[in-house]
Amino acid sequence: MDIHIAGTFPTKQASADAFTGTVWHDPIIDAPPPARIRANRVTFEPGARTAWHAHPLGQTLYVILGVGRVQAWGGPVREIKAGDTVWIPPGEKHWHGAAPQTGMVHIAMQEALDGSHVTWLEHVTDEQYGVQPDA
Repeated sequence: MDIHIAGTFPTKQASADAFTGTVWHDPIIDAPPPARIRANRVTFEPGARTAWHAHPLGQTLYVILGVGRVQAWGGPVREIKAGDTVWIPPGEKHWHGAAPQTGMVHIAMQEALDGSHVTWLEHVTDEQYGVQPDA
């Protein structure tokens, strides 16, 4: 058993290669093999978002604070709020982030396949992000 004392893993600013706006990652776990889980608390400032991406074994998001948006490729933009859980199936191209005027914090959980947790794709355009979300 390992116990990681709070503050053991420093907060890191997310890379501009995979995110638009200011986003912070607080690692929760990156379990050693044979486990495959990685989880982060991700804090998005208003208007911040991921690039389009996909996870080989899917991803679960649990919103803990604020209001955000999520979209699967070809689907509607959806609003998400504190207490919502989002399941993104394996290989589904998607993005997620904060609402334009409100920040959002979620826990992101995904497993690795052959050492890979995510495939990053192109950035979400301002036009794509600006679509009004479905309820």
